[in-house]
Amino acid sequence: MKKIILATALFTAALVTVNKTEAQVRFNLNVNIGSQPVWGPVGYDHVEYYYLPDIEAYYYVPRHQFVYLSGNRWIFSTSLPYRYRNYDLYSGYKVVINEPRPYLHFDRDRSQYGRYRGDRGQQIIRNSDDSRYYIIKGHPKYNRGRGNGHGRH
Repeated sequence: MKKIILATALFTAALVTVNKTEAQVRFNLNVNIGSQPVWGPVGYDHVEYYYLPDIEAYYYVPRHQFVYLSGNRWIFSTSLPYRYRNYDLYSGYKVVINEPRPYLHFDRDRSQYGRYRGDRGQQIIRNSDDSRYYIIKGHPKYNRGRGNGHGRH
């Protein structure tokens, strides 16, 4: 009888641990505000990619990499190529795309989001007074209101 009770207790503990781990993973995958750049648009708790219609390129938020076409190859880089040296990430429109490898559907994105080329009316994280963005390094109120007293002024 003791073995059955012990086995049941261990099984129950294992289930609780698995469910708790799954919930933590799910939460971490669905919220990545702290990983988003200050030039990203406001209003998103989770972002995988931004599509940048002005330059027909992507930005992969989890790895902080730009994805752009060079010839017939997609290049992943921490910076944009020289030909985009004058592009202003802060004023250019960003389309949030939460799907794996959206660049494989580039023609669709170019067609669907081309109307946003030249649109400069999008609010960005750096200019937001929403306290949930204060955790993003580079925000003017970075770390304010988090109880540590080390916010930049």
